Amino acid sequence: MERPAWAPQGIDISVPSVSRMYDFYLGGSHNFEVDREAARKAMEFMPGLPKIMQANRAFMRRAVRHAVSEGVTQFLDIGSGIPTFGNVHEVAQAADPEARVAYVDHDPVAVAHSQAVLEGNDRTVIATADLRRPQEILKSPEVSELLDLERPVALLLVAVLHFIEDADDPQTAVAELTESLAPGSLLVITHASYEGIPLTQEEAGGAVGVYRNIRNPLIMRSRDEVSRFFDGYEMVEPGLVAMPNWRPDTPVVQEQEDPYSFSGFGGVGRKA
Repeated sequence: MERPAWAPQGIDISVPSVSRMYDFYLGGSHNFEVDREAARKAMEFMPGLPKIMQANRAFMRRAVRHAVSEGVTQFLDIGSGIPTFGNVHEVAQAADPEARVAYVDHDPVAVAHSQAVLEGNDRTVIATADLRRPQEILKSPEVSELLDLERPVALLLVAVLHFIEDADDPQTAVAELTESLAPGSLLVITHASYEGIPLTQEEAGGAVGVYRNIRNPLIMRSRDEVSRFFDGYEMVEPGLVAMPNWRPDTPVVQEQEDPYSFSGFGGVGRKA
């Protein structure tokens, strides 16, 4: 397999990556055939996966604009993935040119591509770190030098918590990050769930099995389980809901939308 020029040396391009699969679902070009093959296999069981990812990105953009409208202009995006059109820094800095964005990911391709995209933008950085080790994130020079944690920060955990198994205690990781944030900070989460998917759990389980087989288990949590990540936060209206229903730009008529768009949950909380 020939290594593309943009692919960092030292990564195994024969192993699928969830970041690159996500890029493929969104129509990006920074993915390998092994990623496309795994993504297509998942789509055999759950053909609406690209629509779910599009709903996820649209929710993220609305949440970022909401944060700026509330005066929160610092963003910590963990599990940021491969930058695509309309990423956090583009949305935030379009709303407020002074906005600062720290991206965090542990995928070498995501980090390398982010570095290329962000070159020359002194208000946006990318750090190599893992959500499961919060202090590694908070103490990284990229994050600590760009963000002032004495002021409110919007912490984005968008489509990442469902890749953290219960054994790795994501609840504690989120709580540890929360403790470091100033009052008025926001927590933005999207999370996969069997709830809302227009399939039986057994049918959807086929796609979940694809992720398990590539050693990136997709943990489907219930609404109640996802809501626990917001402990210590006051939920912003309308609460934890299907992603298209969170402050849509135009009224949503569910019967006219792709039913896959309503899979999983999104929500925003404010730290008192």
